[in-house]
Amino acid sequence: MPQSLVVVYTAGNPGLADIIKSTLQAAGIPAQTSREGAGAVYGLTVGPLGMVDILVPEDHAAQAEALLAAMRRGDLADDSDDADADNSVDPDAIDDGLDLG
Repeated sequence: MPQSLVVVYTAGNPGLADIIKSTLQAAGIPAQTSREGAGAVYGLTVGPLGMVDILVPEDHAAQAEALLAAMRRGDLADDSDDADADNSVDPDAIDDGLDLG
């Protein structure tokens, strides 16, 4: 029997929904999105037809809700190496293929 899904978050737009879904999946929580069909067909990204539900299997709901609560509190840390934090690029070192001269 397929496992039932529960809504753990409703995002105000598809972009935010993608971020939440990706964060859950990165934590090993299966997640998917669901939205009103008319909103998707007409490309609506705001208002009631732009709302997107994030669903997870029922047995992952508590873990997902705890992760979302940690996100709201700002408790999630970026585990990238601080030594590599300077990702600046020298614009003169980029060959963009444009010949402006």
